[in-house]
Amino acid sequence: MALQRVLGLGVALGRRSCCSKRPLPPDFVEALRAVVGGPNVSTAMAVREQHGHDESMHTCAPPDAVVWPQAVGQVQELAELCYRSHVPMVPFGTGTGLEGGVNAVQGGVCFDLSRMAAITELSLEDFSVTVEPGVTRKALNSHLHGTGLWFPVDPGADASLCGMAATGASGTNAVRYGTMRPNVLNLRVVLPDGRLLHTAGPGRQPRKRAAGYDLTSLFVGSEGTLGFLTQATLRLHPLPEAVACAAVAFPSVRAAVACTVQVLQAAVPVARIEFLDEVMAGACSRFSGLELPVAATLLLELHGSQHGLAEQQRQAEELVRLNGGSALAWAEEPEERGRLWAMRHNAWYAALALRPGCQGYSTDVCVPISRLPDVVLETKRDLQDSGLTGQQGVAGGHRAPPTPPHLTRCPTGPMVGHVGDGNFHCILIFDTRDLGEAQRVHAFTQRLGRWGRGGRGEGWGDAPCPALTPLSQRRALAAGGTCTGEHGVGLGKRELLLEELGQEGLDTLRCIKAALDPHNLMNPGKVL
Repeated sequence: MALQRVLGLGVALGRRSCCSKRPLPPDFVEALRAVVGGPNVSTAMAVREQHGHDESMHTCAPPDAVVWPQAVGQVQELAELCYRSHVPMVPFGTGTGLEGGVNAVQGGVCFDLSRMAAITELSLEDFSVTVEPGVTRKALNSHLHGTGLWFPVDPGADASLCGMAATGASGTNAVRYGTMRPNVLNLRVVLPDGRLLHTAGPGRQPRKRAAGYDLTSLFVGSEGTLGFLTQATLRLHPLPEAVACAAVAFPSVRAAVACTVQVLQAAVPVARIEFLDEVMAGACSRFSGLELPVAATLLLELHGSQHGLAEQQRQAEELVRLNGGSALAWAEEPEERGRLWAMRHNAWYAALALRPGCQGYSTDVCVPISRLPDVVLETKRDLQDSGLTGQQGVAGGHRAPPTPPHLTRCPTGPMVGHVGDGNFHCILIFDTRDLGEAQRVHAFTQRLGRWGRGGRGEGWGDAPCPALTPLSQRRALAAGGTCTGEHGVGLGKRELLLEELGQEGLDTLRCIKAALDPHNLMNPGKVL
């Protein structure tokens, strides 16, 4: 309890049960069963708690019931039923989000859409595919094997594609292929009252359009607050003829990030360019069993023809050399490349493995490329000055102050990022048993951000919980960037959204929300 008082967390760092804001109407669960059948409805506490949290540290907030619709008509009937009874509705895909987006903070019904898993249409000539919400990105690319096409948006986790659209997901390939937003051509949406909407018109999948408001982009990134995404038509891309990737160590964080900017300025068409600071590089190396130097590191991947790839490699090698990077050993075999990217995709778990029993929080900011070196370096210094990197070292020519011995053994604040598009993350890992560390974390967040406090209706249970906003997020806004490049707003960044958009922007979002969801039933407590 001492730790909880220091942090002001109540029981926020653990999973806990919580009651809904108001109970479900009498016989409501039986009405749900009448739509989808008894086996597709559950009120068991274990099932509800499983659907009451994602991969974030936000407090578990279970729904009152979980339903598994298996067709769009059932989603419509269930939504209409909830709408008539003013029961909150929460869409659920795979639960791999990092901002508490699926937590049922006002109770209600969780719609688990994983059993709607059909790939309904594939057009190789049009480079498009239509999928239901239960289809994950790995399942889609497995289905596309042998066609010469693939879907490149890759957030790491094997998330559902409609869930990725709902959060505006990104990932390692975004620097070349874009995020979810430009790769979604059409969406079939069940609105809160059960009506059906095709955002680009039924059956349409043009590569571009100028017909009225862009409804597709409105629902991409809406985080389940405007309706259920029950089908997505996606843009596919040709598989590259040749691929090569390499890991490069640099003498400092500044050198690694400066090299990134120069690679982009030189128009080297990199497909992926990922940054790991020395703490993250060491953690990933140990966790995945790969030999990486404990140094600021870039992972580069190039796509192209055999002839074009050779020229890209030459350009990249020259820019790496100019910034003091190590020699590049290019990996071109799929197995070797797969091991390297599996290591990168496991970075979250590698960071957690540094301190078993601790919990992690990942920031997620994106800044203009021109500001990236300064913002990353300043954030790195802040972590070191606060004793949160847990490692003495040199960053940009400045030696970090000594850190407590137990932090040197247990690094808590590695950095990692999709720096090719200005997106990076700090991973803060908390030892919930260490009151001294809790005080240091509290001082850091008080000085560099703020602790948000919210009541039950805001998604934090009965006690105050943190809206962690380290300086990297505020610095990103000051640099002309955004508080989230890919994770979404969810529960933790609602106040930052006001700072980013201004009151007029937030009021406009509220007007849109009220027009589509006048009773505030779709995933209430998120974003706004």
